[in-house]
This record gives sequence, C-alpha cells and structure tokens, in this order.
Amino acid sequence: MRKLLILLITILFNFQYVQGQIFLNNSSFEGIPMDASVPVGWFPCTDRTTPDILPGPWGVILEASEGETFVGLITREDGSYESIGQRLKSPLMPNECYLFSLDIGHSNSYAGRRYANPLKLRIYIGPSRASKDQLIYESDFIEEEDWTKVAVKFTPKSKAYFIRLEAFYAEGPFSYRGNILIDNISSIRRCIRASLE
Repeated sequence: MRKLLILLITILFNFQYVQGQIFLNNSSFEGIPMDASVPVGWFPCTDRTTPDILPGPWGVILEASEGETFVGLITREDGSYESIGQRLKSPLMPNECYLFSLDIGHSNSYAGRRYANPLKLRIYIGPSRASKDQLIYESDFIEEEDWTKVAVKFTPKSKAYFIRLEAFYAEGPFSYRGNILIDNISSIRRCIRASLE
C-alpha cells in the first residue's frame, strides 16, 4: 500500500510538472536548409527579417546542436536587424518565476566573411505580436564558432503571450554586419522554488 501511495504521488508530481511547461512550436528550427526563410512555427518581427535555415546556405557549416537544422539571424550595415517570434501556447503569468535554456552560436564564414562579426541575442516577452515590452535576456557577444548553452530565468511584469528573439549589436543606428545562430530551445517551465511556494 505504501509503495502504491509513493507511486501515485510521483506520478501526480511528474504530471503537474509536465502540465506546467510551455512547449514552443518548432523549438529546434527544423526545416529545409535555405536562405531568407522563416522557420515553420515562427513569424518575422521586423521589416527585412529574412532569417536563414542552416547549415548549408551562406557557407555556414556548423552542425545543429539538436536535430538537423537551426536558425541564423543577422544585422546589416544600414542598421537593420532580424528578429523572429511566436505566440506561446499558454500565457506567462506576472510575478511567477520561469526558466528555459537554448543554444546560441556564431559562424566565422557567414556569406564568406561579409556577416562574420559577433552579435548578441536579445529575448523579449510581451502581450502582442512582435512586442518588446520586457527584455528578459541579453547575451554577451558570441564569438566562438560552436554552441553555448545558456539558461534564461525571468519573472514577467505583466501577462505575456508572445516571445521574440532578436539579433542585436548596439542601441540606435549602427553600421555592422554580424550573425547569431540559435537552436534547441527547451520548454519554458516554472522555477521549482516558485512552484513549491
């Protein structure tokens, strides 16, 4: 009887843990490698957002960290930049602690070396499509031609339905060509500490 009770508690805890997760559509950016293509499940957030499904196009040869493909975002010399987003399956609630992880990288051979400069990744959440209401993460400049797993922990200030990933160099107008690679976004889950309170 005691073993059965322990088993039921374990099952309920695991069910509650899985139920509390928010899974993103196409979180590993799977698709047919091609340039100027928004991955299925994502939408462009800025004018001239033409991300690339990699590897292959533009001379990028880094292997995906998960699955077969990943996404590349760039900034351009005219100050334009690329960003993509999607609507979450469940809203992020204010004053709750959340966390997720993702892999970010860089290519030294993006379009030859025309877009080989390192960039940062910025991640925003907000109430509407392509909104930038709350910055929840900004990476360092990513220079290594390899994958780095990063953890993102945040608390929404207000209810958020959308997430946005943005290639970033500097505030204001800039003249800079660079790239950032993204793959393998985990589910967004409540922090264990928050779920036990």
